[in-house]
Amino acid sequence: MDIYRRLLDAYGPQGWWPGDSRFEMIAGAILTQAAAWRNVELALANLRTAGIDDWPAVHALEVEALAELVRPSGYYNAKARKLKAFAARVCVEYDGSLDAMFAADSAALREELLGIHGIGPETADDILVYAAGKPSFVIDAYTIRIMRRVGISPDGRDNYDAWQAMFYAGVPADIHVYNEYHALLDRHHKEACTKNAPRCDGCCLLEVCETGRTTARPV
Repeated sequence: MDIYRRLLDAYGPQGWWPGDSRFEMIAGAILTQAAAWRNVELALANLRTAGIDDWPAVHALEVEALAELVRPSGYYNAKARKLKAFAARVCVEYDGSLDAMFAADSAALREELLGIHGIGPETADDILVYAAGKPSFVIDAYTIRIMRRVGISPDGRDNYDAWQAMFYAGVPADIHVYNEYHALLDRHHKEACTKNAPRCDGCCLLEVCETGRTTARPV
């Protein structure tokens, strides 16, 4: 939580998730797999222009046509199939209603999401916290990289579940905090803690970061 407060003081509230609707939040979470968000925005704009703005519309669309619309996001044939799989679950099991689907508790909904083709833990947690409004901490590559540089990592296992359990143990179960923390870590990666050339001088986490204390220039 000390890291969270430092990030919040440095960058302010982020107000994630990008997207104008729950449909775009979910579609974006699927399309952003192995893609830059700017390319996802192009794919979402294509869907919007074509009038594809809900899951029944995706369900009714031929997969080939859907693939062409989401082409800018890369791996478009595979991603079209993933979108169709989610649409099929919502439309067949819940009559097209996200409210009905999201009425389940967090654990049950997460389990169901993980059972849909193309949805892994990170995508499922994105959907839970940003579209369904349920507390679920998203773990991504940026989060892991920053925490490792700071000097914090889970004991024992080194996998998605272990990293998520570490945050659950150290962060109150508050959907607003989970939302902001994930967004702030991504912002910090963009601003300072980049993959190949972290900018440690002036970093808001410098005082608590093992890597930063060894690489920053002395004042």
